[in-house]
Amino acid sequence: MRERLPTVTPTVVDRVVTYFDPIRGAERHRARLMLAISGGYVGAKRDRRSTTEWRAGVGSADADLLPDLPLLRERSRDLTRNAPLASGAVNTVVTNVVGTGLDPQSQIDRDVLTLDDAAADAWQRAAEREWWLWAESQECDVTRTQDFGGIQELVFRSALESGDVFVLKRYLEREGSPYGLKLQVIEGDRVSNPNWKSDQTKLPSGRVVSGGVELDLDGAPVAYHVLRGHPGDVMGVGTREWDRLPAFGAESGERNVLHLFRKLRPGQTRGVPYLAPVIEPFKQLARYSEAEIMAAVVSSFFTVFTKTEAAEGLSAAIPTIETGSRPADEDYKLAPGAMLDLLPGEDVTFANPMRPNAQFDPFVLAICRQIGVALEVPYEILIKHFTASYSAARAAMLEAWKFFRARRQWLTSSFCQPVYEAVIMEAVARGRLEAPGFFEDPMLRQAWLGTKWTGPPAGQIDPEAEVNAAKKRMALGVSTGAEVTAELTGGDIETNIKQLGKERALREAAGLVPDPTVDTAGAAQTAQPEPQQTDDDEAPPVETPTRRRATARAKART
Repeated sequence: MRERLPTVTPTVVDRVVTYFDPIRGAERHRARLMLAISGGYVGAKRDRRSTTEWRAGVGSADADLLPDLPLLRERSRDLTRNAPLASGAVNTVVTNVVGTGLDPQSQIDRDVLTLDDAAADAWQRAAEREWWLWAESQECDVTRTQDFGGIQELVFRSALESGDVFVLKRYLEREGSPYGLKLQVIEGDRVSNPNWKSDQTKLPSGRVVSGGVELDLDGAPVAYHVLRGHPGDVMGVGTREWDRLPAFGAESGERNVLHLFRKLRPGQTRGVPYLAPVIEPFKQLARYSEAEIMAAVVSSFFTVFTKTEAAEGLSAAIPTIETGSRPADEDYKLAPGAMLDLLPGEDVTFANPMRPNAQFDPFVLAICRQIGVALEVPYEILIKHFTASYSAARAAMLEAWKFFRARRQWLTSSFCQPVYEAVIMEAVARGRLEAPGFFEDPMLRQAWLGTKWTGPPAGQIDPEAEVNAAKKRMALGVSTGAEVTAELTGGDIETNIKQLGKERALREAAGLVPDPTVDTAGAAQTAQPEPQQTDDDEAPPVETPTRRRATARAKART
Protein backbone atom coordinates (compact mmCIF):
# COMPACT_ATOMS: atom_id res chain seq x y z
CA MET A 1 0.00 0.00 0.00
CA ARG A 2 1.50 3.30 -1.12
CA GLU A 3 1.74 6.09 1.42
CA ARG A 4 -0.25 9.20 0.55
CA LEU A 5 1.69 12.42 0.14
CA PRO A 6 1.12 14.91 2.93
CA THR A 7 -1.29 17.75 2.40
CA VAL A 8 0.36 21.18 2.65
CA THR A 9 -2.03 24.04 3.37
CA PRO A 10 -0.80 27.38 1.98
CA THR A 11 -0.37 30.15 4.50
CA VAL A 12 -1.63 33.71 4.16
CA VAL A 13 1.79 34.80 2.90
CA ASP A 14 1.72 32.01 0.30
CA ARG A 15 -1.64 33.20 -0.95
CA VAL A 16 -0.47 36.80 -1.21
CA VAL A 17 2.72 35.81 -3.07
CA THR A 18 0.75 33.54 -5.41
CA TYR A 19 -1.74 36.35 -6.14
CA PHE A 20 0.99 38.75 -7.28
CA ASP A 21 3.50 36.19 -8.63
CA PRO A 22 2.00 32.77 -9.44
CA ILE A 23 5.37 31.28 -10.49
CA ARG A 24 7.07 32.21 -7.23
CA GLY A 25 4.01 31.04 -5.31
CA ALA A 26 4.21 27.62 -6.97
CA GLU A 27 7.88 27.39 -6.05
CA ARG A 28 7.05 28.16 -2.40
CA HIS A 29 4.35 25.49 -2.42
CA ARG A 30 6.71 22.92 -3.94
CA ALA A 31 9.40 23.77 -1.36
CA ARG A 32 6.94 23.30 1.51
CA LEU A 33 5.83 19.97 0.05
CA MET A 34 9.42 18.71 -0.21
CA LEU A 35 10.09 19.83 3.36
CA ALA A 36 7.03 17.92 4.58
CA ILE A 37 8.09 14.62 2.99
CA SER A 38 11.79 14.95 3.88
CA GLY A 39 13.31 12.46 6.35
CA GLY A 40 13.08 8.68 6.43
CA TYR A 41 11.62 8.01 9.91
CA VAL A 42 7.88 7.77 10.25
CA GLY A 43 8.24 8.51 13.97
CA ALA A 44 9.54 11.99 13.08
CA LYS A 45 6.66 12.89 10.74
CA ARG A 46 4.67 15.92 11.84
CA ASP A 47 1.76 15.51 9.43
CA ARG A 48 0.51 12.11 10.60
CA ARG A 49 -2.65 12.13 12.67
CA SER A 50 -1.21 9.83 15.33
CA THR A 51 1.79 12.10 16.00
CA THR A 52 0.42 15.57 15.28
CA GLU A 53 -0.07 16.45 18.95
CA TRP A 54 3.13 14.75 20.11
CA ARG A 55 5.48 17.39 21.43
CA ALA A 56 8.55 15.96 23.14
CA GLY A 57 11.04 18.04 25.10
CA VAL A 58 14.66 18.53 24.07
CA GLY A 59 16.12 19.47 27.45
CA SER A 60 19.43 18.35 28.89
CA ALA A 61 19.67 15.50 31.38
CA ASP A 62 19.49 17.84 34.37
CA ALA A 63 16.82 20.06 32.80
CA ASP A 64 14.55 17.06 32.28
CA LEU A 65 15.23 15.47 35.66
CA LEU A 66 16.01 17.95 38.44
CA PRO A 67 12.70 19.91 38.43
CA ASP A 68 10.73 16.63 38.70
CA LEU A 69 13.06 14.76 41.05
CA PRO A 70 11.49 15.80 44.40
CA LEU A 71 8.02 14.73 43.27
CA LEU A 72 9.36 11.51 41.78
CA ARG A 73 10.96 10.67 45.12
CA GLU A 74 7.75 11.36 47.05
CA ARG A 75 5.60 9.23 44.79
CA SER A 76 8.15 6.44 44.60
CA ARG A 77 8.31 6.18 48.39
CA ASP A 78 4.54 6.38 48.72
CA LEU A 79 4.13 3.47 46.29
CA THR A 80 6.75 1.47 48.16
CA ARG A 81 4.90 2.06 51.42
CA ASN A 82 1.32 1.54 50.27
CA ALA A 83 1.17 -0.32 46.92
CA PRO A 84 1.76 -4.07 47.38
CA LEU A 85 3.11 -4.67 43.88
CA ALA A 86 5.50 -1.70 44.01
CA SER A 87 6.72 -2.70 47.45
CA GLY A 88 7.19 -6.27 46.26
CA ALA A 89 9.18 -5.13 43.22
CA VAL A 90 11.66 -3.14 45.34
CA ASN A 91 11.92 -5.87 47.98
CA THR A 92 12.52 -8.53 45.32
CA VAL A 93 15.41 -6.58 43.80
CA VAL A 94 16.97 -5.81 47.19
CA THR A 95 16.67 -9.42 48.38
CA ASN A 96 18.24 -10.90 45.25
CA VAL A 97 20.98 -8.29 44.79
CA VAL A 98 22.05 -7.85 48.43
CA GLY A 99 20.33 -10.58 50.40
CA THR A 100 22.32 -11.28 53.54
CA GLY A 101 25.17 -9.13 52.26
CA LEU A 102 27.99 -9.19 49.70
CA ASP A 103 31.26 -10.65 50.98
CA PRO A 104 34.79 -9.95 49.70
CA GLN A 105 37.42 -12.54 48.87
CA SER A 106 40.93 -11.12 48.71
CA GLN A 107 42.62 -11.96 45.40
CA ILE A 108 45.89 -10.07 45.26
CA ASP A 109 48.02 -9.93 42.12
CA ARG A 110 50.78 -12.41 43.01
CA ASP A 111 52.82 -11.76 39.88
CA VAL A 112 53.06 -8.02 40.45
CA LEU A 113 53.83 -8.48 44.14
CA THR A 114 56.26 -11.38 43.45
CA LEU A 115 54.79 -13.50 46.24
CA ASP A 116 54.69 -17.28 46.34
CA ASP A 117 51.40 -19.06 46.93
CA ALA A 118 51.97 -19.64 50.64
CA ALA A 119 52.80 -15.99 51.37
CA ALA A 120 49.96 -14.73 49.19
CA ASP A 121 47.42 -17.03 50.85
CA ALA A 122 48.58 -15.96 54.29
CA TRP A 123 48.27 -12.26 53.43
CA GLN A 124 44.81 -12.75 51.92
CA ARG A 125 43.58 -14.52 55.05
CA ALA A 126 45.01 -11.73 57.23
CA ALA A 127 43.36 -9.03 55.08
CA GLU A 128 39.99 -10.78 55.27
CA ARG A 129 40.29 -11.08 59.06
CA GLU A 130 40.91 -7.34 59.33
CA TRP A 131 37.97 -6.64 57.07
CA TRP A 132 35.57 -8.76 59.09
CA LEU A 133 36.84 -7.21 62.30
CA TRP A 134 35.53 -3.90 60.97
CA ALA A 135 32.52 -5.04 58.90
CA GLU A 136 30.85 -7.38 61.40
CA SER A 137 30.75 -4.72 64.11
CA GLN A 138 28.14 -1.99 64.37
CA GLU A 139 31.05 0.37 64.98
CA CYS A 140 31.37 0.66 61.20
CA ASP A 141 28.15 2.70 61.26
CA VAL A 142 28.36 6.26 62.54
CA THR A 143 24.98 5.71 64.24
CA ARG A 144 26.13 2.40 65.80
CA THR A 145 22.98 0.60 64.65
CA GLN A 146 24.04 -1.57 61.68
CA ASP A 147 26.91 -3.71 60.50
CA PHE A 148 28.19 -3.45 56.95
CA GLY A 149 25.63 -5.94 55.63
CA GLY A 150 22.80 -3.81 56.97
CA ILE A 151 24.38 -0.68 55.50
CA GLN A 152 24.55 -2.39 52.10
CA GLU A 153 20.82 -3.09 52.18
CA LEU A 154 19.99 0.43 53.40
CA VAL A 155 22.15 2.08 50.75
CA PHE A 156 20.83 -0.01 47.88
CA ARG A 157 17.19 0.33 48.94
CA SER A 158 17.55 4.09 49.29
CA ALA A 159 19.15 4.33 45.85
CA LEU A 160 16.20 2.42 44.34
CA GLU A 161 13.50 4.44 46.08
CA SER A 162 15.08 7.91 45.92
CA GLY A 163 17.19 7.63 42.80
CA ASP A 164 20.49 8.15 44.60
CA VAL A 165 22.11 8.13 48.02
CA PHE A 166 25.29 9.58 49.51
CA VAL A 167 27.72 7.85 51.87
CA LEU A 168 30.17 10.01 53.81
CA LYS A 169 33.41 8.42 55.02
CA ARG A 170 34.20 9.80 58.47
CA TYR A 171 37.06 8.98 60.83
CA LEU A 172 36.08 8.92 64.48
CA GLU A 173 38.20 7.37 67.20
CA ARG A 174 35.93 5.50 69.62
CA GLU A 175 36.76 3.36 72.63
CA GLY A 176 36.83 -0.33 71.74
CA SER A 177 36.92 0.25 67.98
CA PRO A 178 40.24 -0.68 66.30
CA TYR A 179 39.44 1.40 63.23
CA GLY A 180 38.41 5.02 62.87
CA LEU A 181 36.48 4.63 59.59
CA LYS A 182 32.76 5.19 60.06
CA LEU A 183 30.08 5.37 57.35
CA GLN A 184 27.30 7.96 57.40
CA VAL A 185 24.40 7.42 54.99
CA ILE A 186 22.83 10.67 53.71
CA GLU A 187 19.43 10.60 52.03
CA GLY A 188 19.19 12.28 48.65
CA ASP A 189 16.66 14.89 49.82
CA ARG A 190 19.27 16.59 52.00
CA VAL A 191 21.63 17.31 49.11
CA SER A 192 20.32 20.51 47.53
CA ASN A 193 21.45 23.90 46.32
CA PRO A 194 22.42 26.33 49.10
CA ASN A 195 19.58 28.68 50.05
CA TRP A 196 17.39 26.91 47.48
CA LYS A 197 19.16 28.55 44.57
CA SER A 198 18.15 27.52 41.07
CA ASP A 199 20.14 24.90 39.20
CA GLN A 200 23.12 25.96 37.11
CA THR A 201 23.71 28.85 39.52
CA LYS A 202 27.29 30.12 39.41
CA LEU A 203 28.95 30.27 42.82
CA PRO A 204 31.54 32.89 43.88
CA SER A 205 34.25 30.33 43.07
CA GLY A 206 33.13 30.33 39.44
CA ARG A 207 31.76 26.79 39.60
CA VAL A 208 28.14 25.89 39.01
CA VAL A 209 25.85 23.95 41.35
CA SER A 210 23.02 21.68 40.20
CA GLY A 211 20.97 19.44 42.43
CA GLY A 212 23.26 20.26 45.36
CA VAL A 213 26.36 19.03 43.50
CA GLU A 214 29.11 21.57 42.89
CA LEU A 215 30.77 20.84 39.53
CA ASP A 216 33.99 21.96 37.92
CA LEU A 217 34.33 23.01 34.28
CA ASP A 218 34.64 19.36 33.22
CA GLY A 219 31.42 18.37 34.97
CA ALA A 220 33.21 16.43 37.72
CA PRO A 221 31.94 16.77 41.31
CA VAL A 222 33.97 19.05 43.54
CA ALA A 223 31.72 19.24 46.62
CA TYR A 224 28.27 18.32 47.87
CA HIS A 225 26.02 20.79 49.69
CA VAL A 226 24.14 18.95 52.44
CA LEU A 227 21.26 20.44 54.40
CA ARG A 228 21.78 19.85 58.12
CA GLY A 229 18.15 18.84 58.65
CA HIS A 230 15.88 16.81 56.43
CA PRO A 231 13.59 19.13 54.40
CA GLY A 232 10.60 16.96 55.31
CA ASP A 233 11.33 16.93 59.05
CA VAL A 234 8.65 19.00 60.77
CA MET A 235 10.74 19.36 63.93
CA GLY A 236 13.65 20.78 61.93
CA VAL A 237 11.82 23.44 59.95
CA GLY A 238 14.07 26.16 61.32
CA THR A 239 17.25 24.33 60.32
CA ARG A 240 18.24 25.91 57.02
CA GLU A 241 21.99 25.63 57.05
CA TRP A 242 24.13 23.77 54.52
CA ASP A 243 27.47 22.02 54.97
CA ARG A 244 29.87 21.92 52.05
CA LEU A 245 31.44 18.46 51.90
CA PRO A 246 34.47 18.17 49.57
CA ALA A 247 34.13 15.24 47.21
CA PHE A 248 37.85 14.36 47.44
CA GLY A 249 40.49 14.72 50.10
CA ALA A 250 42.76 17.74 49.62
CA GLU A 251 45.97 15.79 50.33
CA SER A 252 45.14 12.13 49.69
CA GLY A 253 42.89 12.60 46.66
CA GLU A 254 40.67 9.79 47.98
CA ARG A 255 36.92 10.07 47.75
CA ASN A 256 35.32 11.49 50.86
CA VAL A 257 31.74 11.11 49.61
CA LEU A 258 30.39 8.15 47.64
CA HIS A 259 27.52 9.19 45.38
CA LEU A 260 25.55 6.09 44.36
CA PHE A 261 23.34 6.53 41.30
CA ARG A 262 23.00 5.04 37.82
CA LYS A 263 23.96 7.48 35.10
CA LEU A 264 21.54 7.14 32.21
CA ARG A 265 22.48 10.23 30.17
CA PRO A 266 25.66 12.28 29.65
CA GLY A 267 25.65 15.30 31.92
CA GLN A 268 23.29 13.72 34.46
CA THR A 269 24.03 14.96 37.98
CA ARG A 270 21.47 13.09 40.10
CA GLY A 271 19.81 9.67 39.93
CA VAL A 272 16.33 8.62 38.81
CA PRO A 273 14.14 6.48 41.12
CA TYR A 274 13.83 2.87 40.04
CA LEU A 275 10.03 3.07 39.85
CA ALA A 276 9.96 6.34 37.85
CA PRO A 277 8.89 4.77 34.50
CA VAL A 278 6.00 2.86 36.10
CA ILE A 279 4.74 5.25 38.77
CA GLU A 280 1.44 5.92 37.01
CA PRO A 281 0.70 2.26 36.09
CA PHE A 282 1.46 1.19 39.66
CA LYS A 283 -0.80 3.89 41.12
CA GLN A 284 -3.67 3.12 38.73
CA LEU A 285 -3.30 -0.59 39.39
CA ALA A 286 -3.40 0.05 43.14
CA ARG A 287 -6.58 2.10 42.76
CA TYR A 288 -8.15 -0.58 40.59
CA SER A 289 -7.28 -3.26 43.13
CA GLU A 290 -8.78 -1.19 45.94
CA ALA A 291 -11.97 -0.68 43.92
CA GLU A 292 -12.29 -4.40 43.21
CA ILE A 293 -11.69 -5.27 46.84
CA MET A 294 -14.35 -2.80 47.95
CA ALA A 295 -16.78 -4.14 45.36
CA ALA A 296 -16.16 -7.68 46.60
CA VAL A 297 -16.72 -6.58 50.20
CA VAL A 298 -19.97 -4.85 49.24
CA SER A 299 -21.16 -7.93 47.36
CA SER A 300 -20.58 -10.03 50.47
CA PHE A 301 -23.34 -8.05 52.21
CA PHE A 302 -26.57 -9.63 50.97
CA THR A 303 -28.61 -6.43 50.64
CA VAL A 304 -32.36 -6.22 49.99
CA PHE A 305 -33.99 -2.97 48.91
CA THR A 306 -37.74 -2.45 49.37
CA LYS A 307 -39.88 -0.52 46.92
CA THR A 308 -43.31 0.86 47.85
CA GLU A 309 -45.68 3.30 46.21
CA ALA A 310 -45.76 5.40 49.38
CA ALA A 311 -41.95 5.21 49.80
CA GLU A 312 -42.38 3.98 53.42
CA GLY A 313 -40.75 0.55 53.12
CA LEU A 314 -42.11 -2.47 54.92
CA SER A 315 -44.48 -0.67 57.28
CA ALA A 316 -46.68 -3.59 58.24
CA ALA A 317 -46.01 -4.99 61.68
CA ILE A 318 -44.85 -8.60 61.95
CA PRO A 319 -47.52 -10.75 63.62
CA THR A 320 -46.72 -11.91 67.10
CA ILE A 321 -45.62 -15.56 67.18
CA GLU A 322 -47.59 -17.95 69.39
CA THR A 323 -44.54 -18.54 71.58
CA GLY A 324 -44.97 -15.03 72.88
CA SER A 325 -41.68 -13.73 71.56
CA ARG A 326 -41.80 -10.14 70.35
CA PRO A 327 -39.91 -9.09 67.22
CA ALA A 328 -37.57 -6.14 67.45
CA ASP A 329 -39.01 -2.82 66.36
CA GLU A 330 -38.53 -2.18 62.63
CA ASP A 331 -36.08 -5.10 62.44
CA TYR A 332 -36.71 -7.29 59.42
CA LYS A 333 -34.24 -10.13 58.91
CA LEU A 334 -33.89 -12.96 56.44
CA ALA A 335 -34.14 -16.41 58.01
CA PRO A 336 -34.29 -20.02 56.76
CA GLY A 337 -37.80 -20.83 55.59
CA ALA A 338 -39.11 -17.42 56.68
CA MET A 339 -42.18 -16.03 54.92
CA LEU A 340 -43.21 -12.41 54.97
CA ASP A 341 -46.31 -11.07 53.33
CA LEU A 342 -45.93 -7.77 51.48
CA LEU A 343 -48.62 -5.16 51.38
CA PRO A 344 -50.15 -4.13 48.08
CA GLY A 345 -47.68 -2.02 46.09
CA GLU A 346 -44.59 -3.30 47.96
CA ASP A 347 -41.74 -5.15 46.23
CA VAL A 348 -38.13 -6.14 46.97
CA THR A 349 -34.95 -5.79 44.87
CA PHE A 350 -31.72 -7.67 45.56
CA ALA A 351 -28.35 -5.91 45.07
CA ASN A 352 -25.89 -7.86 42.90
CA PRO A 353 -22.61 -6.02 42.14
CA MET A 354 -21.32 -9.02 40.12
CA ARG A 355 -18.14 -9.35 42.14
CA PRO A 356 -15.50 -10.74 42.27
CA ASN A 357 -14.73 -9.74 38.68
CA ALA A 358 -13.67 -12.75 36.63
CA GLN A 359 -11.44 -10.55 34.44
CA PHE A 360 -9.54 -9.02 37.35
CA ASP A 361 -6.68 -11.52 37.45
CA PRO A 362 -6.00 -11.63 33.65
CA PHE A 363 -6.01 -7.83 33.49
CA VAL A 364 -3.62 -7.45 36.43
CA LEU A 365 -1.26 -10.03 34.93
CA ALA A 366 -1.27 -8.16 31.61
CA ILE A 367 -0.28 -4.91 33.35
CA CYS A 368 2.34 -6.72 35.43
CA ARG A 369 3.95 -8.02 32.24
CA GLN A 370 4.40 -4.45 31.00
CA ILE A 371 5.69 -3.28 34.37
CA GLY A 372 8.10 -6.21 34.52
CA VAL A 373 9.57 -5.25 31.14
CA ALA A 374 10.24 -1.70 32.35
CA LEU A 375 11.78 -2.90 35.64
CA GLU A 376 13.79 -5.71 33.96
CA VAL A 377 12.12 -8.24 36.23
CA PRO A 378 9.90 -10.91 34.58
CA TYR A 379 6.38 -10.84 35.89
CA GLU A 380 6.77 -14.40 37.21
CA ILE A 381 9.49 -13.11 39.55
CA LEU A 382 7.61 -9.88 40.22
CA ILE A 383 4.45 -11.58 41.53
CA LYS A 384 6.07 -14.92 42.53
CA HIS A 385 3.95 -16.80 39.97
CA PHE A 386 5.58 -20.05 38.80
CA THR A 387 2.76 -22.16 37.40
CA ALA A 388 3.48 -22.21 33.66
CA SER A 389 6.20 -24.85 33.33
CA TYR A 390 9.68 -25.73 34.50
CA SER A 391 11.32 -24.30 31.38
CA ALA A 392 9.34 -21.06 31.61
CA ALA A 393 10.17 -20.63 35.29
CA ARG A 394 13.85 -21.32 34.65
CA ALA A 395 13.94 -18.87 31.73
CA ALA A 396 12.36 -16.20 33.93
CA MET A 397 14.91 -16.77 36.68
CA LEU A 398 17.83 -16.67 34.25
CA GLU A 399 16.56 -13.45 32.70
CA ALA A 400 16.02 -11.86 36.10
CA TRP A 401 19.47 -12.83 37.29
CA LYS A 402 21.07 -11.00 34.38
CA PHE A 403 19.58 -7.86 35.88
CA PHE A 404 20.40 -8.81 39.48
CA ARG A 405 24.05 -9.52 38.64
CA ALA A 406 24.37 -6.22 36.79
CA ARG A 407 22.99 -4.33 39.78
CA ARG A 408 25.22 -6.34 42.14
CA GLN A 409 28.26 -5.41 40.06
CA TRP A 410 27.21 -1.75 40.16
CA LEU A 411 26.83 -1.87 43.94
CA THR A 412 30.21 -3.52 44.50
CA SER A 413 32.11 -1.17 42.20
CA SER A 414 30.50 2.05 43.43
CA PHE A 415 30.18 1.24 47.14
CA CYS A 416 31.56 -2.04 48.49
CA GLN A 417 34.98 -1.97 46.84
CA PRO A 418 35.76 1.68 47.76
CA VAL A 419 34.85 0.93 51.38
CA TYR A 420 37.00 -2.22 51.38
CA GLU A 421 39.94 -0.24 50.01
CA ALA A 422 39.50 2.38 52.74
CA VAL A 423 39.54 -0.30 55.45
CA ILE A 424 42.65 -2.05 54.09
CA MET A 425 44.36 1.31 53.61
CA GLU A 426 43.75 2.17 57.26
CA ALA A 427 44.92 -1.29 58.31
CA VAL A 428 48.21 -0.79 56.46
CA ALA A 429 48.59 2.74 57.82
CA ARG A 430 48.07 1.49 61.39
CA GLY A 431 50.58 -1.31 60.90
CA ARG A 432 48.03 -4.11 61.25
CA LEU A 433 48.92 -5.34 57.74
CA GLU A 434 52.31 -5.42 56.04
CA ALA A 435 52.07 -4.27 52.41
CA PRO A 436 55.39 -3.02 51.00
CA GLY A 437 55.02 -0.22 48.47
CA PHE A 438 51.33 0.29 49.24
CA PHE A 439 51.51 4.08 49.53
CA GLU A 440 54.42 4.61 47.12
CA ASP A 441 53.28 2.91 43.91
CA PRO A 442 49.66 2.97 42.64
CA MET A 443 50.32 -0.27 40.75
CA LEU A 444 51.36 -2.05 43.93
CA ARG A 445 48.42 -0.60 45.84
CA GLN A 446 46.02 -1.92 43.22
CA ALA A 447 47.72 -5.32 43.39
CA TRP A 448 47.25 -5.47 47.18
CA LEU A 449 43.57 -4.46 46.90
CA GLY A 450 42.46 -7.10 44.39
CA THR A 451 39.10 -8.47 45.53
CA LYS A 452 36.23 -10.61 44.32
CA TRP A 453 32.78 -9.98 45.76
CA THR A 454 30.23 -12.77 46.12
CA GLY A 455 26.67 -12.80 47.36
CA PRO A 456 23.80 -15.21 47.94
CA PRO A 457 23.36 -17.61 44.99
CA ALA A 458 20.44 -17.61 42.61
CA GLY A 459 19.08 -20.92 43.90
CA GLN A 460 17.97 -23.89 41.81
CA ILE A 461 14.57 -24.99 40.60
CA ASP A 462 15.84 -28.56 40.07
CA PRO A 463 18.97 -29.01 42.24
CA GLU A 464 19.86 -32.41 40.77
CA ALA A 465 19.77 -31.12 37.20
CA GLU A 466 21.81 -28.06 38.19
CA VAL A 467 24.49 -30.19 39.88
CA ASN A 468 24.73 -32.55 36.90
CA ALA A 469 25.08 -29.61 34.54
CA ALA A 470 27.81 -28.15 36.76
CA LYS A 471 29.70 -31.49 36.63
CA LYS A 472 29.60 -31.48 32.84
CA ARG A 473 30.81 -27.88 32.67
CA MET A 474 33.74 -28.71 34.94
CA ALA A 475 34.52 -31.86 32.91
CA LEU A 476 34.62 -29.80 29.70
CA GLY A 477 36.77 -27.14 31.33
CA VAL A 478 34.31 -24.29 30.75
CA SER A 479 33.82 -23.74 34.49
CA THR A 480 36.09 -24.04 37.49
CA GLY A 481 35.30 -25.49 40.87
CA ALA A 482 35.44 -22.02 42.39
CA GLU A 483 32.89 -20.68 39.88
CA VAL A 484 30.54 -23.62 40.38
CA THR A 485 30.77 -23.36 44.17
CA ALA A 486 29.98 -19.65 44.10
CA GLU A 487 27.11 -20.20 41.65
CA LEU A 488 25.42 -23.08 43.46
CA THR A 489 25.96 -22.20 47.11
CA GLY A 490 27.73 -18.85 47.18
CA GLY A 491 30.55 -20.43 49.18
CA ASP A 492 34.33 -20.60 48.83
CA ILE A 493 35.86 -23.77 47.41
CA GLU A 494 39.03 -23.47 49.50
CA THR A 495 37.01 -23.24 52.70
CA ASN A 496 34.86 -26.17 51.58
CA ILE A 497 37.86 -28.38 50.80
CA LYS A 498 39.41 -27.69 54.20
CA GLN A 499 36.13 -28.45 55.93
CA LEU A 500 35.61 -31.65 53.93
CA GLY A 501 39.10 -32.80 54.91
CA LYS A 502 38.30 -32.26 58.58
CA GLU A 503 35.00 -34.12 58.25
CA ARG A 504 36.65 -37.05 56.51
CA ALA A 505 39.29 -37.28 59.21
CA LEU A 506 36.56 -37.31 61.85
CA ARG A 507 34.67 -40.09 60.06
CA GLU A 508 37.79 -42.20 59.75
CA ALA A 509 38.62 -41.66 63.41
CA ALA A 510 35.12 -42.85 64.33
CA GLY A 511 35.42 -45.95 62.12
CA LEU A 512 33.13 -44.57 59.41
CA VAL A 513 34.15 -44.74 55.76
CA PRO A 514 32.38 -43.39 52.68
CA ASP A 515 29.78 -45.86 51.43
CA PRO A 516 29.82 -46.48 47.66
CA THR A 517 26.05 -46.96 47.79
CA VAL A 518 25.45 -43.41 48.99
CA ASP A 519 22.55 -41.84 47.15
CA THR A 520 22.65 -38.65 45.05
CA ALA A 521 21.53 -36.61 48.06
CA GLY A 522 24.86 -37.45 49.68
CA ALA A 523 23.53 -38.98 52.89
CA ALA A 524 26.41 -40.75 54.62
CA GLN A 525 25.81 -44.27 55.80
CA THR A 526 27.68 -46.42 58.26
CA ALA A 527 29.88 -49.01 56.56
CA GLN A 528 28.57 -52.55 56.78
CA PRO A 529 30.94 -55.13 58.35
CA GLU A 530 32.62 -57.39 55.84
CA PRO A 531 31.28 -61.01 55.86
CA GLN A 532 33.58 -63.60 57.41
CA GLN A 533 35.02 -66.11 54.94
CA THR A 534 34.76 -69.80 55.88
CA ASP A 535 37.31 -72.46 55.13
CA ASP A 536 34.94 -74.62 53.07
CA ASP A 537 33.10 -72.12 50.94
CA GLU A 538 34.14 -69.01 49.09
CA ALA A 539 32.81 -65.84 50.63
CA PRO A 540 29.54 -64.79 48.97
CA PRO A 541 29.51 -61.43 47.21
CA VAL A 542 28.24 -58.47 49.19
CA GLU A 543 24.66 -57.70 48.24
CA THR A 544 24.36 -54.10 46.97
CA PRO A 545 21.52 -52.24 45.25
CA THR A 546 23.45 -52.37 41.96
CA ARG A 547 23.92 -56.12 42.22
CA ARG A 548 20.26 -56.60 43.15
CA ARG A 549 19.14 -54.65 40.07
CA ALA A 550 21.48 -56.68 37.82
CA THR A 551 20.13 -59.94 39.28
CA ALA A 552 16.56 -58.81 38.73
CA ARG A 553 17.29 -57.93 35.09
CA ALA A 554 18.91 -61.33 34.52
CA LYS A 555 15.87 -63.14 35.96
CA ALA A 556 13.57 -61.08 33.79
CA ARG A 557 15.48 -62.07 30.65
CA THR A 558 15.27 -65.76 31.53
